[in-house]
Amino acid sequence: MIGGLPADDVPAPLRPFARFERRKRAKLAGQHIAAALEKDAAFRGRVAEPLRRSQAALVEAVEGGDVPPAADPVRVAALAYLLRPSGWTGLVESARAELERSASASEEEAAERRVAALKEELAAARAGRSADADRLRAELRDAKAEVAELRRKLHDARTRFRAAEERADAVAAEAERKLAEARESTAAAEKELRKLRARAAQAEAAAEAAKRAAREGRNVDDVRLRMLLDTLVDAAQGVRRELALPSTIDRPADVVGGLEPDRQAHRALPGRALSDGDPQLLDRLLTLPRVHLVVDGYNVTKTGYGELPLADQRSRLLSGLGGLAAQTRAEVTCVFDGAELDAPVAIAAPRGVRVLFSRPGQTADELIGDLVRAEPPGRAVVVVSSDREVADAARRAGARPCPSTLLLRRLGRS
Repeated sequence: MIGGLPADDVPAPLRPFARFERRKRAKLAGQHIAAALEKDAAFRGRVAEPLRRSQAALVEAVEGGDVPPAADPVRVAALAYLLRPSGWTGLVESARAELERSASASEEEAAERRVAALKEELAAARAGRSADADRLRAELRDAKAEVAELRRKLHDARTRFRAAEERADAVAAEAERKLAEARESTAAAEKELRKLRARAAQAEAAAEAAKRAAREGRNVDDVRLRMLLDTLVDAAQGVRRELALPSTIDRPADVVGGLEPDRQAHRALPGRALSDGDPQLLDRLLTLPRVHLVVDGYNVTKTGYGELPLADQRSRLLSGLGGLAAQTRAEVTCVFDGAELDAPVAIAAPRGVRVLFSRPGQTADELIGDLVRAEPPGRAVVVVSSDREVADAARRAGARPCPSTLLLRRLGRS
Protein backbone atom coordinates (compact mmCIF):
# COMPACT_ATOMS: atom_id res chain seq x y z
CA MET A 1 0.00 0.00 0.00
CA ILE A 2 2.77 2.45 0.90
CA GLY A 3 4.33 1.88 -2.52
CA GLY A 4 1.51 3.88 -4.16
CA LEU A 5 1.57 6.80 -1.69
CA PRO A 6 3.43 10.03 -2.31
CA ALA A 7 6.78 10.18 -0.57
CA ASP A 8 5.59 13.01 1.71
CA ASP A 9 2.69 10.86 2.97
CA VAL A 10 5.01 8.04 4.06
CA PRO A 11 6.64 8.35 7.50
CA ALA A 12 10.38 8.97 7.33
CA PRO A 13 11.37 5.56 8.87
CA LEU A 14 9.33 3.75 6.16
CA ARG A 15 10.49 5.70 3.13
CA PRO A 16 13.48 3.37 2.36
CA PHE A 17 11.04 0.45 2.14
CA ALA A 18 8.64 2.23 -0.21
CA ARG A 19 10.93 1.47 -3.16
CA PHE A 20 11.00 -2.29 -2.43
CA GLU A 21 9.06 -4.83 -4.46
CA ARG A 22 5.76 -5.79 -2.81
CA ARG A 23 6.76 -9.24 -1.51
CA LYS A 24 10.20 -8.09 -0.45
CA ARG A 25 8.62 -5.11 1.38
CA ALA A 26 6.17 -7.41 3.18
CA LYS A 27 9.01 -9.73 4.23
CA LEU A 28 11.52 -7.12 5.39
CA ALA A 29 9.37 -4.15 6.52
CA GLY A 30 6.23 -5.85 7.88
CA GLN A 31 7.01 -5.17 11.51
CA HIS A 32 7.96 -1.53 10.86
CA ILE A 33 4.80 -0.87 8.84
CA ALA A 34 2.60 -2.48 11.50
CA ALA A 35 4.18 -0.33 14.23
CA ALA A 36 3.65 2.86 12.19
CA LEU A 37 0.01 1.96 11.46
CA GLU A 38 -0.61 1.28 15.13
CA LYS A 39 0.82 4.58 16.37
CA ASP A 40 0.07 7.04 13.55
CA ALA A 41 -3.70 7.57 12.94
CA ALA A 42 -3.04 10.04 10.11
CA PHE A 43 -0.85 7.47 8.36
CA ARG A 44 -3.62 4.88 8.71
CA GLY A 45 -6.04 7.33 7.11
CA ARG A 46 -3.68 7.98 4.19
CA VAL A 47 -3.24 4.25 3.66
CA ALA A 48 -7.05 3.64 3.81
CA GLU A 49 -7.81 6.41 1.31
CA PRO A 50 -6.98 4.35 -1.82
CA LEU A 51 -9.14 1.53 -0.44
CA ARG A 52 -12.09 3.90 -0.05
CA ARG A 53 -11.93 4.64 -3.73
CA SER A 54 -11.34 1.10 -4.99
CA GLN A 55 -13.67 -0.76 -2.59
CA ALA A 56 -16.26 1.86 -1.72
CA ALA A 57 -19.13 -0.60 -1.16
CA LEU A 58 -17.17 -2.81 1.22
CA VAL A 59 -15.81 0.23 3.07
CA GLU A 60 -19.36 1.57 3.52
CA ALA A 61 -20.55 -1.82 4.82
CA VAL A 62 -17.64 -2.06 7.30
CA GLU A 63 -18.24 1.47 8.57
CA GLY A 64 -21.98 0.75 8.88
CA GLY A 65 -21.38 -2.52 10.73
CA ASP A 66 -23.32 -4.55 8.12
CA VAL A 67 -20.67 -6.80 6.50
CA PRO A 68 -21.96 -9.10 3.69
CA PRO A 69 -21.58 -12.82 4.59
CA ALA A 70 -19.72 -13.53 1.33
CA ALA A 71 -17.09 -10.85 1.93
CA ASP A 72 -13.43 -11.89 2.19
CA PRO A 73 -12.55 -12.08 5.90
CA VAL A 74 -9.03 -10.86 5.25
CA ARG A 75 -10.20 -7.72 3.43
CA VAL A 76 -12.85 -7.09 6.11
CA ALA A 77 -10.25 -7.37 8.91
CA ALA A 78 -7.78 -5.07 7.08
CA LEU A 79 -10.44 -2.40 6.44
CA ALA A 80 -11.72 -2.60 10.02
CA TYR A 81 -8.15 -2.20 11.36
CA LEU A 82 -7.44 0.80 9.13
CA LEU A 83 -10.82 2.58 9.40
CA ARG A 84 -11.50 1.57 12.98
CA PRO A 85 -15.25 2.22 13.03
CA SER A 86 -17.32 1.53 16.14
CA GLY A 87 -16.96 -2.16 17.05
CA TRP A 88 -14.04 -2.71 14.68
CA THR A 89 -12.35 -5.13 17.07
CA GLY A 90 -15.39 -7.41 16.81
CA LEU A 91 -15.12 -7.37 13.03
CA VAL A 92 -11.40 -8.33 13.27
CA GLU A 93 -12.21 -11.11 15.71
CA SER A 94 -15.05 -12.40 13.51
CA ALA A 95 -12.73 -12.42 10.49
CA ARG A 96 -10.11 -14.35 12.48
CA ALA A 97 -12.72 -16.94 13.59
CA GLU A 98 -13.94 -17.30 10.01
CA LEU A 99 -10.39 -17.89 8.80
CA GLU A 100 -9.85 -20.52 11.46
CA ARG A 101 -13.09 -22.30 10.48
CA SER A 102 -12.06 -22.25 6.83
CA ALA A 103 -8.63 -23.63 7.70
CA SER A 104 -10.12 -26.38 9.87
CA ALA A 105 -12.57 -27.36 7.11
CA SER A 106 -9.72 -27.52 4.60
CA GLU A 107 -7.62 -29.64 6.91
CA GLU A 108 -10.51 -32.02 7.55
CA GLU A 109 -11.14 -32.46 3.84
CA ALA A 110 -7.42 -33.09 3.24
CA ALA A 111 -7.36 -35.61 6.10
CA GLU A 112 -10.38 -37.44 4.70
CA ARG A 113 -8.76 -37.61 1.30
CA ARG A 114 -5.53 -38.93 2.89
CA VAL A 115 -7.45 -41.58 4.87
CA ALA A 116 -9.21 -42.75 1.73
CA ALA A 117 -5.90 -43.02 -0.11
CA LEU A 118 -4.35 -44.94 2.76
CA LYS A 119 -7.28 -47.36 2.82
CA GLU A 120 -6.81 -48.01 -0.87
CA GLU A 121 -3.05 -48.57 -0.36
CA LEU A 122 -3.77 -50.95 2.56
CA ALA A 123 -6.15 -52.99 0.48
CA ALA A 124 -3.59 -53.24 -2.32
CA ALA A 125 -0.87 -54.21 0.17
CA ARG A 126 -3.07 -56.92 1.69
CA ALA A 127 -3.80 -58.25 -1.76
CA GLY A 128 -0.11 -58.50 -2.64
CA ARG A 129 1.02 -59.76 0.76
CA SER A 130 -0.26 -63.29 0.23
CA ALA A 131 1.59 -63.67 -3.09
CA ASP A 132 4.78 -62.25 -1.57
CA ALA A 133 4.52 -64.59 1.41
CA ASP A 134 4.17 -67.64 -0.86
CA ARG A 135 7.14 -66.48 -2.94
CA LEU A 136 9.27 -65.86 0.16
CA ARG A 137 8.41 -69.30 1.58
CA ALA A 138 9.60 -70.93 -1.65
CA GLU A 139 12.79 -68.87 -1.63
CA LEU A 140 13.38 -69.80 2.03
CA ARG A 141 13.10 -73.52 1.23
CA ASP A 142 15.58 -73.14 -1.63
CA ALA A 143 17.94 -71.13 0.60
CA LYS A 144 17.83 -73.78 3.36
CA ALA A 145 18.64 -76.51 0.86
CA GLU A 146 21.54 -74.43 -0.53
CA VAL A 147 22.88 -73.72 3.00
CA ALA A 148 22.82 -77.43 3.84
CA GLU A 149 24.77 -78.22 0.67
CA LEU A 150 27.29 -75.47 1.41
CA ARG A 151 27.80 -76.72 4.97
CA ARG A 152 28.52 -80.21 3.67
CA LYS A 153 31.04 -78.82 1.17
CA LEU A 154 32.63 -76.65 3.88
CA HIS A 155 33.05 -79.67 6.15
CA ASP A 156 34.74 -81.61 3.34
CA ALA A 157 37.00 -78.66 2.54
CA ARG A 158 38.04 -78.26 6.18
CA THR A 159 38.88 -81.95 6.40
CA ARG A 160 41.04 -81.75 3.27
CA PHE A 161 42.69 -78.52 4.54
CA ARG A 162 43.66 -80.10 7.87
CA ALA A 163 45.19 -83.08 6.07
CA ALA A 164 47.10 -80.77 3.69
CA GLU A 165 48.28 -78.60 6.59
CA GLU A 166 49.64 -81.65 8.43
CA ARG A 167 51.49 -82.77 5.30
CA ALA A 168 52.89 -79.23 4.81
CA ASP A 169 54.13 -79.13 8.41
CA ALA A 170 55.87 -82.45 7.99
CA VAL A 171 57.48 -81.32 4.71
CA ALA A 172 58.57 -77.99 6.27
CA ALA A 173 60.13 -79.77 9.26
CA GLU A 174 62.04 -82.12 6.96
CA ALA A 175 63.17 -79.20 4.79
CA GLU A 176 64.32 -77.26 7.85
CA ARG A 177 66.32 -80.24 9.06
CA LYS A 178 67.97 -80.69 5.67
CA LEU A 179 68.65 -76.94 5.45
CA ALA A 180 70.35 -76.99 8.86
CA GLU A 181 72.49 -79.94 7.77
CA ALA A 182 73.37 -78.13 4.54
CA ARG A 183 74.32 -74.97 6.44
CA GLU A 184 76.56 -76.94 8.79
CA SER A 185 78.20 -78.66 5.84
CA THR A 186 78.65 -75.34 4.02
CA ALA A 187 80.14 -73.67 7.10
CA ALA A 188 82.59 -76.52 7.58
CA ALA A 189 83.53 -76.43 3.89
CA GLU A 190 84.02 -72.64 3.96
CA LYS A 191 86.16 -72.90 7.09
CA GLU A 192 88.34 -75.57 5.47
CA LEU A 193 88.47 -73.50 2.27
CA ARG A 194 89.68 -70.45 4.20
CA LYS A 195 92.40 -72.54 5.83
CA LEU A 196 93.49 -73.89 2.46
CA ARG A 197 93.49 -70.42 0.94
CA ALA A 198 95.57 -69.06 3.83
CA ARG A 199 98.05 -71.89 3.43
CA ALA A 200 98.16 -71.36 -0.31
CA ALA A 201 98.72 -67.62 0.18
CA GLN A 202 101.51 -68.26 2.68
CA ALA A 203 103.11 -70.77 0.29
CA GLU A 204 102.86 -68.30 -2.59
CA ALA A 205 104.36 -65.55 -0.43
CA ALA A 206 107.22 -67.81 0.64
CA ALA A 207 107.87 -68.84 -2.96
CA GLU A 208 107.81 -65.23 -4.12
CA ALA A 209 110.20 -64.21 -1.35
CA ALA A 210 112.56 -67.04 -2.29
CA LYS A 211 112.45 -66.03 -5.95
CA ARG A 212 113.12 -62.41 -5.09
CA ALA A 213 116.09 -63.33 -2.87
CA ALA A 214 117.48 -65.52 -5.62
CA ARG A 215 117.13 -62.80 -8.25
CA GLU A 216 118.76 -60.17 -6.11
CA GLY A 217 121.60 -62.47 -5.12
CA ARG A 218 121.47 -61.59 -1.45
CA ASN A 219 119.64 -62.73 1.63
CA VAL A 220 118.02 -61.07 4.63
CA ASP A 221 121.30 -61.11 6.61
CA ASP A 222 123.01 -59.06 3.92
CA VAL A 223 120.21 -56.52 4.05
CA ARG A 224 120.40 -56.34 7.85
CA LEU A 225 124.20 -55.90 7.73
CA ARG A 226 123.96 -53.11 5.16
CA MET A 227 121.24 -51.39 7.17
CA LEU A 228 123.32 -51.69 10.35
CA LEU A 229 126.37 -50.21 8.64
CA ASP A 230 124.33 -47.30 7.29
CA THR A 231 122.88 -46.74 10.76
CA LEU A 232 126.33 -46.76 12.35
CA VAL A 233 127.65 -44.30 9.78
CA ASP A 234 124.71 -41.94 10.29
CA ALA A 235 125.01 -42.31 14.08
CA ALA A 236 128.74 -41.54 13.95
CA GLN A 237 128.09 -38.46 11.85
CA GLY A 238 125.38 -37.38 14.26
CA VAL A 239 127.67 -37.84 17.26
CA ARG A 240 130.43 -35.95 15.48
CA ARG A 241 128.11 -33.03 14.80
CA GLU A 242 126.70 -33.16 18.34
CA LEU A 243 130.18 -33.13 19.99
CA ALA A 244 131.73 -30.87 17.37
CA LEU A 245 134.55 -33.40 16.80
CA PRO A 246 137.14 -32.55 14.14
CA SER A 247 137.07 -34.51 10.92
CA THR A 248 140.87 -35.09 11.21
CA ILE A 249 143.28 -35.07 14.11
CA ASP A 250 145.07 -31.94 12.95
CA ARG A 251 144.11 -29.42 10.35
CA PRO A 252 146.17 -26.48 9.10
CA ALA A 253 143.97 -23.94 10.78
CA ASP A 254 144.41 -25.70 14.13
CA VAL A 255 148.07 -24.53 14.40
CA VAL A 256 147.23 -20.85 13.98
CA GLY A 257 147.11 -19.12 17.34
CA GLY A 258 144.12 -17.15 18.47
CA LEU A 259 141.34 -17.10 21.03
CA GLU A 260 138.61 -19.64 20.66
CA PRO A 261 135.02 -19.18 21.87
CA ASP A 262 133.82 -20.97 24.95
CA ARG A 263 132.44 -24.21 23.56
CA GLN A 264 131.02 -25.27 26.90
CA ALA A 265 128.28 -22.64 26.55
CA HIS A 266 127.04 -24.28 23.32
CA ARG A 267 127.49 -27.94 24.26
CA ALA A 268 124.21 -29.90 24.06
CA LEU A 269 122.69 -30.98 27.32
CA PRO A 270 122.73 -34.68 28.00
CA GLY A 271 119.53 -36.42 26.91
CA ARG A 272 116.99 -37.44 29.46
CA ALA A 273 114.70 -40.48 29.46
CA LEU A 274 111.22 -39.61 28.29
CA SER A 275 108.02 -41.39 29.38
CA ASP A 276 105.47 -42.77 26.91
CA GLY A 277 103.13 -39.88 27.63
CA ASP A 278 105.71 -37.11 27.19
CA PRO A 279 104.71 -34.87 24.24
CA GLN A 280 108.40 -34.58 23.18
CA LEU A 281 108.90 -38.36 22.96
CA LEU A 282 108.01 -38.78 19.28
CA ASP A 283 109.89 -35.63 18.23
CA ARG A 284 113.02 -36.92 20.02
CA LEU A 285 112.69 -40.39 18.48
CA LEU A 286 112.30 -39.00 14.95
CA THR A 287 115.72 -37.29 15.26
CA LEU A 288 117.51 -40.65 15.61
CA PRO A 289 119.67 -41.64 12.61
CA ARG A 290 117.84 -43.76 10.01
CA VAL A 291 114.90 -44.30 12.31
CA HIS A 292 112.17 -46.65 11.06
CA LEU A 293 108.64 -45.54 12.06
CA VAL A 294 106.14 -48.48 12.02
CA VAL A 295 102.51 -47.30 12.40
CA ASP A 296 99.58 -49.47 13.50
CA GLY A 297 97.19 -47.84 10.98
CA TYR A 298 93.70 -48.62 12.22
CA ASN A 299 94.72 -48.17 15.86
CA VAL A 300 95.75 -44.59 15.06
CA THR A 301 92.74 -43.74 12.85
CA LYS A 302 90.16 -45.20 15.24
CA THR A 303 91.78 -43.28 18.10
CA GLY A 304 91.66 -39.97 16.23
CA TYR A 305 88.74 -40.11 13.74
CA GLY A 306 87.02 -43.45 14.00
CA GLU A 307 83.66 -41.99 12.89
CA LEU A 308 84.89 -41.79 9.26
CA PRO A 309 84.57 -44.69 6.77
CA LEU A 310 87.65 -46.93 6.59
CA ALA A 311 88.69 -45.58 3.17
CA ASP A 312 88.58 -41.99 4.46
CA GLN A 313 90.51 -43.02 7.60
CA ARG A 314 93.29 -44.55 5.49
CA SER A 315 93.49 -41.55 3.14
CA ARG A 316 93.69 -39.04 6.00
CA LEU A 317 96.41 -40.96 7.87
CA LEU A 318 98.55 -41.63 4.79
CA SER A 319 98.36 -37.97 3.75
CA GLY A 320 99.70 -36.94 7.17
CA LEU A 321 102.43 -39.61 7.15
CA GLY A 322 103.58 -38.42 3.70
CA GLY A 323 104.19 -34.94 5.08
CA LEU A 324 105.92 -36.35 8.17
CA ALA A 325 108.27 -38.50 6.02
CA ALA A 326 109.17 -35.48 3.90
CA GLN A 327 109.98 -33.39 6.99
CA THR A 328 111.99 -35.95 8.99
CA ARG A 329 113.50 -38.17 6.24
CA ALA A 330 112.48 -41.15 8.39
CA GLU A 331 111.52 -44.51 6.90
CA VAL A 332 107.76 -44.85 7.43
CA THR A 333 105.75 -48.07 7.18
CA CYS A 334 101.98 -48.06 7.77
CA VAL A 335 100.32 -51.41 8.49
CA PHE A 336 96.56 -52.09 8.09
CA ASP A 337 94.58 -55.18 8.99
CA GLY A 338 93.58 -56.99 5.79
CA ALA A 339 90.65 -58.69 7.57
CA GLU A 340 88.75 -55.36 7.36
CA LEU A 341 88.67 -55.58 3.55
CA ASP A 342 86.38 -57.63 1.31
CA ALA A 343 88.77 -57.32 -1.65
CA PRO A 344 92.28 -55.93 -2.33
CA VAL A 345 92.46 -52.13 -2.21
CA ALA A 346 94.39 -49.99 -4.68
CA ILE A 347 96.13 -47.20 -2.72
CA ALA A 348 98.47 -44.57 -4.08
CA ALA A 349 100.93 -44.37 -1.17
CA PRO A 350 102.61 -40.98 -0.62
CA ARG A 351 106.30 -40.65 -1.41
CA GLY A 352 108.43 -42.08 1.39
CA VAL A 353 105.57 -44.12 2.97
CA ARG A 354 105.32 -47.91 2.67
CA VAL A 355 101.76 -49.30 2.98
CA LEU A 356 101.21 -52.98 3.89
CA PHE A 357 98.06 -55.04 4.53
CA SER A 358 98.14 -58.25 6.55
CA ARG A 359 97.68 -61.47 4.55
CA PRO A 360 94.67 -63.79 4.97
CA GLY A 361 95.00 -65.61 8.28
CA GLN A 362 97.45 -62.98 9.58
CA THR A 363 96.68 -60.01 11.85
CA ALA A 364 98.17 -56.56 11.63
CA ASP A 365 99.82 -57.13 15.03
CA GLU A 366 101.67 -60.18 13.67
CA LEU A 367 102.79 -58.25 10.58
CA ILE A 368 104.17 -55.46 12.82
CA GLY A 369 106.11 -58.08 14.80
CA ASP A 370 107.58 -59.47 11.55
CA LEU A 371 108.69 -55.97 10.51
CA VAL A 372 110.41 -55.31 13.85
CA ARG A 373 112.20 -58.67 13.87
CA ALA A 374 113.38 -58.13 10.29
CA GLU A 375 115.45 -55.09 11.33
CA PRO A 376 119.12 -55.58 12.32
CA PRO A 377 120.04 -55.23 16.01
CA GLY A 378 120.98 -51.67 16.86
CA ARG A 379 118.70 -49.90 14.37
CA ALA A 380 116.21 -47.44 15.86
CA VAL A 381 112.67 -48.77 15.31
CA VAL A 382 109.62 -46.90 16.68
CA VAL A 383 106.22 -48.67 16.79
CA VAL A 384 103.21 -46.32 17.05
CA SER A 385 100.23 -48.06 18.68
CA SER A 386 98.08 -47.67 21.79
CA ASP A 387 97.44 -51.44 21.87
CA ARG A 388 99.12 -52.79 25.03
CA GLU A 389 99.95 -56.17 23.44
CA VAL A 390 101.54 -54.54 20.38
CA ALA A 391 103.57 -52.16 22.58
CA ASP A 392 104.81 -54.97 24.84
CA ALA A 393 105.75 -57.16 21.85
CA ALA A 394 107.61 -54.26 20.24
CA ARG A 395 109.51 -53.55 23.45
CA ARG A 396 110.54 -57.22 23.78
CA ALA A 397 111.76 -57.20 20.15
CA GLY A 398 114.00 -54.19 20.83
CA ALA A 399 111.76 -51.47 19.34
CA ARG A 400 110.53 -48.35 21.12
CA PRO A 401 106.70 -48.15 21.46
CA CYS A 402 104.90 -44.81 21.20
CA PRO A 403 101.19 -44.03 21.86
CA SER A 404 98.93 -43.20 18.93
CA THR A 405 97.92 -39.91 20.55
CA LEU A 406 101.46 -38.53 20.17
CA LEU A 407 101.48 -39.26 16.43
CA LEU A 408 98.03 -37.64 16.03
CA ARG A 409 99.28 -34.57 17.90
CA ARG A 410 102.44 -34.45 15.74
CA LEU A 411 100.42 -34.74 12.52
CA GLY A 412 98.12 -32.00 13.78
CA ARG A 413 101.09 -29.62 13.99
CA SER A 414 102.33 -30.45 10.49
